[in-house]
Amino acid sequence: MTQWVYGFGGGSADGAASMKNLLGGKGANLAEMSSLGLPVPPGFTITTEACVHYFTKGQTYPDALAGQVKAGLETVEQITGKTFGDAANPLLVSVRSGARASMPGMMDTVLNLGLNDETVEGLAALSGDRRFAFDSYRRFITMYSNVVLGLSHDDFEEVLDDHKDRLGVTIDTDLSAADWEKVVAEYKTVVEDRLGHPFPQDPQDQLWGAVSAVFDSWMNERAKFYRRMHDIPESWGTAVNIQSMVFGNMGQTSATGVAFTRNPSTGEARLYGEFLINAQGEDVVAGIRTPQSLTLAGREEMGETALSMEEAMPEVFAEFVEVIGKLETHYRDMQDIEFTVEQGRLWMLQTRNGKRTGKSALKIAVDLAAEGVISRDEAISRVEPSALDQLLHPALDPNGIRNVVATGLPASPGAATGKIVFDADEAERMSQLGDAVILVREETSPEDIRGMHAARGIVTARGGMTSHAAVVARGMGRPCVSGAGEISIDERAGTFTARGRTFRAGEIITIDGSKGEVLDGAVDMIEPELTGDFQTLMGWADDVRRLRVRANAETPLDARTARGFGAEGIGLCRTEHMFFDDARIAAVREMILADDEQGRRLALAKIAPFQKADFVELFEIMAGLPVTVRLLDPPLHEFIPHNDADIDALAATSGLDAAKLKRRARELHETNPMLGHRGCRLGVAYPEIYEMQVRAILEAALQVKRSSSEAAPIPEIMHPLVAMGLEMKYLRELTDRTAEAVFAEAGDRVEYLVGTMIELPRAALRAGDLAEYAEFFSFGTNDLTQTTFGISRDDSGRFLQAYMDKGIFEADPFVRLDQEGVGDLIRIAAERGRAVRPGIKMGICGEHGGDPASIAFCETVGLDYVSCSPYRVPIARLAAAQAALVARGGEAREKDR
Repeated sequence: MTQWVYGFGGGSADGAASMKNLLGGKGANLAEMSSLGLPVPPGFTITTEACVHYFTKGQTYPDALAGQVKAGLETVEQITGKTFGDAANPLLVSVRSGARASMPGMMDTVLNLGLNDETVEGLAALSGDRRFAFDSYRRFITMYSNVVLGLSHDDFEEVLDDHKDRLGVTIDTDLSAADWEKVVAEYKTVVEDRLGHPFPQDPQDQLWGAVSAVFDSWMNERAKFYRRMHDIPESWGTAVNIQSMVFGNMGQTSATGVAFTRNPSTGEARLYGEFLINAQGEDVVAGIRTPQSLTLAGREEMGETALSMEEAMPEVFAEFVEVIGKLETHYRDMQDIEFTVEQGRLWMLQTRNGKRTGKSALKIAVDLAAEGVISRDEAISRVEPSALDQLLHPALDPNGIRNVVATGLPASPGAATGKIVFDADEAERMSQLGDAVILVREETSPEDIRGMHAARGIVTARGGMTSHAAVVARGMGRPCVSGAGEISIDERAGTFTARGRTFRAGEIITIDGSKGEVLDGAVDMIEPELTGDFQTLMGWADDVRRLRVRANAETPLDARTARGFGAEGIGLCRTEHMFFDDARIAAVREMILADDEQGRRLALAKIAPFQKADFVELFEIMAGLPVTVRLLDPPLHEFIPHNDADIDALAATSGLDAAKLKRRARELHETNPMLGHRGCRLGVAYPEIYEMQVRAILEAALQVKRSSSEAAPIPEIMHPLVAMGLEMKYLRELTDRTAEAVFAEAGDRVEYLVGTMIELPRAALRAGDLAEYAEFFSFGTNDLTQTTFGISRDDSGRFLQAYMDKGIFEADPFVRLDQEGVGDLIRIAAERGRAVRPGIKMGICGEHGGDPASIAFCETVGLDYVSCSPYRVPIARLAAAQAALVARGGEAREKDR
């Protein structure tokens, strides 16, 4: 019989940390902590396989699940000495989600489950604290009504706010037991008024309602969005963890908190986190109350007056420090920990590898390697390549003018400038229109995930360093200032006030997440300095990787940026971008309007010096490295206006004949230009265009060879959109003929290669024909994806999201390489190309060249290099190293067999 339930607690467990796929991250780590003998409240985990069954079988449970849950509850009852549903000695439980990948706040949780009108009296009698019992009951009603019954938190917040106003108090802890009894009565009235039936009183009904709600939350919109953002497959499902409650809201000797064993923003090896006395866990992460520091040093740094945990609970704090030290040593990584102190006794509720910023990930990996905890190869594997993106963009200029309008907590580092937005949906809408926005909220909730992702930065008036906003922002790499208490937000008016000033929606502010500052207007930025841990880890990665990494670049700025980031050449220089420069577009249009070859050659002679100068500059920057130059690719009509008004305006300013321009525009018009007169078809129809470009490339290479003290450049001349061997033969002969003429005139030679871009299925299938004449293949995966799927990349945004929502596409194929279809074509082309020309050089130069998963595929196929945008070069270097380590591990396993 399938085991659907795995128990933990009482010093033993059915599961272990290695069972994350089955038990989810939370369940696996609760089991592991129990086996380590740490203080973990007993409970059990319903597996992810039960979740998969639930969704594939019409939201029904496996037949054996109810019996296994009953047995699991009985074990917890034996360990705790309490009984689920018993009026005198009630066992209360929490019901939490727990996928194999951390998804903070995206799914649902219910605490204090098992409370009803009878058990609340039992809890009051057992604890001797009636206030605590009814505080717990009102929390349960609120949470269960929202998560399971579908009511809004606001319905209950209104009731609570009215009570506070009548009593003249501002914080929850000021309410007495009698106050909470009245609140509970009103809460139950709200439920009955909204739903037409009373709040559920049967603990068993409560339990199964909560289990279903947690499973259902795997498919809520915020969870689906988070999975897309972090490439988490829908098929994984979530586990459900049912655990005996421990209470941090039992007075001044009780508390709850969140801790990281190292600083998740900087990576510094110091305890980092917050806690609240007399509170439950959601009070910390939801930002409802601003928490206190764990350590005295942290309190002093933040300038807080409330005592730290180290001062308020010294004995428990000492035990806590010992426990988390054991956890980091055991897991060999920085841990994110949730804990509760119940009347002076410490309980561990969760541990997991903590989410961290890119800077922190680097430092922690390098430090752990230096400490001998992990190897260099493990350090390379510990850093998500995409996390490096956070380090590669400008930061605030320390010498710039800083008009600080509010300060808060430095919750997530980095800087951002944008328009003020108070609503998450509006942030998403404005971002789609191209506006940079800063999301300003009282506090964020999981429902804000889309707006947080769309925003450049986030500001909250409430919440601490471990609030929802802080944790999610760090995971996304968004700068965040939390707990900026001097900001007063009026959402209805669309304003916030701070330090006597009012700021309206749409006004520009800047945030410095590293200092916790909100600044007026835009502040000057500076380019990042990549030294220290970054250079150390990248050096280790370069020693490991096999794939070379080049950059897509056609401007000197892009080329220098790429070299600075460690690019080993240019994998794609798009020459058409050079044609659009104001100084040469007139000659290009003259060439297009020419009536014959002689006229075209005269116009091309005007363009040639510009082309040569462009290549000289690029070759000087890339001295001694390969530079792949793609000859003219787009159709000629892209260089002239398309409507009569624009043509008339051009004619008036340029002196060109308007009638002739209009006639030529009509002649060049194409119904489907992507598959029209473009790419190498231009070179076949108008060979003089490609002759001019080849000449400019090689003359530039010769000039740099003569003038540079460094090694000569290695031009790789690439013909785009080739489909047939005879096309390649014609273009190779054109290139070599032109090259020999240039070399004869110069009395000197340079090494060069001739190749093609594989971007058509036929080219991939007949790669052997092309390899007879081509010395390299560059897979243009943008167009190869378009032509394989028959999807226009420019128009696909209208329907691709629907395909991903329905599980037809796991990811956007223009972002992540389709390894089954497009990947098969690449494998076929590589195999057939090598069969004809064993040493043929191969790489990819589409957007996929900077995507880690696509780079891993390139390693398995044995390509020689990837090429990506300059700012993704470090990401590609690290991803290539990780792919090499995975391949090396696979080879080692093969040898062991």
